Amino acid sequence: NLATPTRELLTKYSPLLLLFITLKSIGCDNIASGASTSDPEAPHRRFEYKYSFKGPHLSLTDGSIPFWIHSGNAIPSADQVRITPSLRSQKGSVWSKNMVLFESWEAVVTFRVSGRGRMGADGLGIWFTSQQGLDGPVYGAADKWNGIGIFFDSFDNDGKKNNPAIVVVGNNGKLVYDHQNDGTTQALGTCLRDFRNKPYPIRAKITYYKKSLTVMINNGFTPDKDDYEFCTKMDNIVIPKEGFFGISAATGGLADDHDVLSFLLFRLTEPGQQKPPAEAEIPKEEKDKYQEEFENFQQDLDKKKEEFQKEHPDVLGEPIEEQYESVNDREIRQVFEGQNRIHLEIKQLHRQLAMILDEQRRYVSVITDEVAKKGINAESGQVREHTRPHTGLSFQESLKQVGSVQHQGNAAGLGTYETVQHFNEIKEHLHSVKRDVDHLVQRSPPKMLKCPDFPPIPPCLSTLHFVVFVVIQSVLFFCYIMYKSQQEAAAKKFF
Repeated sequence: NLATPTRELLTKYSPLLLLFITLKSIGCDNIASGASTSDPEAPHRRFEYKYSFKGPHLSLTDGSIPFWIHSGNAIPSADQVRITPSLRSQKGSVWSKNMVLFESWEAVVTFRVSGRGRMGADGLGIWFTSQQGLDGPVYGAADKWNGIGIFFDSFDNDGKKNNPAIVVVGNNGKLVYDHQNDGTTQALGTCLRDFRNKPYPIRAKITYYKKSLTVMINNGFTPDKDDYEFCTKMDNIVIPKEGFFGISAATGGLADDHDVLSFLLFRLTEPGQQKPPAEAEIPKEEKDKYQEEFENFQQDLDKKKEEFQKEHPDVLGEPIEEQYESVNDREIRQVFEGQNRIHLEIKQLHRQLAMILDEQRRYVSVITDEVAKKGINAESGQVREHTRPHTGLSFQESLKQVGSVQHQGNAAGLGTYETVQHFNEIKEHLHSVKRDVDHLVQRSPPKMLKCPDFPPIPPCLSTLHFVVFVVIQSVLFFCYIMYKSQQEAAAKKFF
């Protein structure tokens, strides 16, 4: 009932509230559960919120991303950042505002590349460079970068049918990216992976630890977030100690939607080294400022609640939990639904039994009418020869139907005492009717009835009549021939 004022305050203070919760939890030594305490060689992982973003409150009300900047055609929303839409010749990027000051890190990027066509373009890049490459020709970012780039290339520029592919390219700030060969001549590592139009988002885990860069890929076929497979690993690779993280994408003649759902960064510390204090990067003045703003938020929320209760006295004192279904209510509802289904099944069985009884009444009425119309002596033989098999079969089928219906009712859990007693009464009634009909049939000995002989059929035409008819027909035919010849001879005289 207090959803309206609460929603307004959350909309206003949601970035501050999320930041305060993050600041409260940043004091933990291991916020993300990625570090394995059982493995002594595993590095210590610490989540860095100032270099990360994730939904569902990814962007602020003004469209910006906390601690990040976006450029080009990038469109931030509440749950993702669309780096480029599926339009031709688009490019965009997002870059961290703060420079990374630690050497070892692990980045987990969740993204989705989707398009209508069988092929897509151009691709997506994940960057760690000494300067922010906000705009440029290399997947929407600047060329001649100083750092490392992990490219998810969708389009096959060199025609070797080796795309989609993941290519890792390093640069010292002087090399120009080789677009014609998809960067294969400059690649430090590569692997073939199809990352377009997958049922689940793609996850890339990029780890730089002890001068070794490892790329792991979750192919997006399963919802398991930890289902990674090896892509490539490069040893003795040197990258800038300080730099910026970025994600960029570009489209060309073909176009895909390049959506980034989250970017999570973790600082890695070698085992045995002193862990960085959680308060090192958060000055006391800044913490006091956030604490004061949070208290103001609590006061504003209480005032909104009081105003809402004054404006809506009819809902005063009603708990919000009443709007939701409790466990007891759910159980009562399920019991009621089950009883309702049982009631419907019983009604269906009653209709079937009524149909069976009507059918048996018709059989009995037919037999009674036949007995009343004909004599007992003649009727006995006919019933034995014709009616008895059909009637016996009908009664047997009816009894089987009643038995099957009763068995179905018991199997469905409907076999109460009253229902079973009702079925037994119907079966006894049908047995009594069958015994009465059999007794009626066997009351008199049968008499064999013989059908009368058919009278002889007289012949339709005698032999004499046939000969006379043939002679008359022949005489008429010859007379016609002679008449026709005389007519033709008389006609020739005129010519």
